[in-house]
Amino acid sequence: MSLNSYVTADQGEMGRAQVVQAQAAGVAPEVMMNPVLLKPGTDTTSQIIVLGRPVGDLDAAKGWHRKHDLLEVVLDAHRDLQRRFDIVICEGAGSPAEINLRSSDIVNLGFARAANVPALLVGDIDRGGVFASLVGTMAVLEPEDQDLVRGFIINKFRGSKELLGDGVDRLHSLTGRPTLGILPLLRGLEIDAEDATDFTSWADGPPPLGEEALTIGVVALPRASNLTDVDPLVDEPGVILRPLHRPEQMQDCDLVILPGTRATVSDMGWLRARGFEGALRQRAEAQRPIFGICGGYQMLGTSIDDDVEGKVGQVSGLGLLPVRTVFHREKVVTQTHATLTDGTTIRGYQIHHGKVAMEGGRELLPGEGCIEGSVAGSTWHGLFENDLWRHHFLTEIAAHTGRRFIATISTSFAERREARIDAIADLIEEHLDTSSLWALLDHAPRTSLPNLTLS
Repeated sequence: MSLNSYVTADQGEMGRAQVVQAQAAGVAPEVMMNPVLLKPGTDTTSQIIVLGRPVGDLDAAKGWHRKHDLLEVVLDAHRDLQRRFDIVICEGAGSPAEINLRSSDIVNLGFARAANVPALLVGDIDRGGVFASLVGTMAVLEPEDQDLVRGFIINKFRGSKELLGDGVDRLHSLTGRPTLGILPLLRGLEIDAEDATDFTSWADGPPPLGEEALTIGVVALPRASNLTDVDPLVDEPGVILRPLHRPEQMQDCDLVILPGTRATVSDMGWLRARGFEGALRQRAEAQRPIFGICGGYQMLGTSIDDDVEGKVGQVSGLGLLPVRTVFHREKVVTQTHATLTDGTTIRGYQIHHGKVAMEGGRELLPGEGCIEGSVAGSTWHGLFENDLWRHHFLTEIAAHTGRRFIATISTSFAERREARIDAIADLIEEHLDTSSLWALLDHAPRTSLPNLTLS
């Protein structure tokens, strides 16, 4: 379940977490790596993406029985990957101890049992109570599920490992399972977020190259999707990125970004209820920059006709760009590219039901997006990952606002992402029992381990 997604080379949609894992493995992302994706539209409903294509909506209270039908899709995907790759690692979602949902589980031990694969249980010690969490999880699992759990990993530890010795020993005596490693907390990783964004990571960017910094505010929409779009801005020297929860927080921002959303009309209602609409109008009238991405771009237009996502018919937009949006049942899921006048190729991807028609202004890119005064928008995701385009964009914002800000042309977002992945790989090599991990991957016969009971 995630609102951060990506488009594969064959135009399928998959979760961002699985994309970055594929990148870490040095292989191309494909929908078989995320055969079922749920994209929440409300607190109780999600769009179901199966093998990269939307197939309908799932109601949290009424639709769980449908997951039985999806288990075979997941198993088929797993078998396909096993035929083509030497190693397949399957990441669960949430907790394996969600005993209220166990009968419909296809992502944790429900899948592991059906596929007969061993499992490791990872605990986040930074949240506290890791030993109680691991022991309690084992205790409420069915014996057949416990048999699959072959050990533990403790993640995000701060301090001296010697202090954990008694706890690790007690964990082994209670469960009969070893702890295969204790990974230290490594700050500054900021790997692409699976879903919710940790806004605290936005505060640690490098200092400016010029005399002044550039402050960029991102409106924190309730159903914001693909907030990873702004990740390339986090490490830009002198860029201060901050979430905006109230309109008055926009006052000292050089640029305000309206991100994508899975619930365009609903989130626009949230904007209006919070007082953002009037503040954005005043900002546009004062020729202060605003940029919309996908759903945020649609909000900036004159109207939205939605009989698909929100099923509300036609509503007025914010009226800051001369564009109209009509939602279509067929979802646009595609990789995109455009060539600028200087020969630079810009790449991105689109994921939306709402199709935008320009009725004025000028194009942001050839055949894409709109600019009117200080307001601009695009349906493309991933624009800021284009290093040269990002440099040009930030330079334009600085010139428009009069900031003595210098955008570096040497910052490579792809290299920064790769460096963070390498940092995690180094942690695993140094702090995990890799020989035991290889034994699990080699499909060695599994010895019998004790079960924990609550009697």
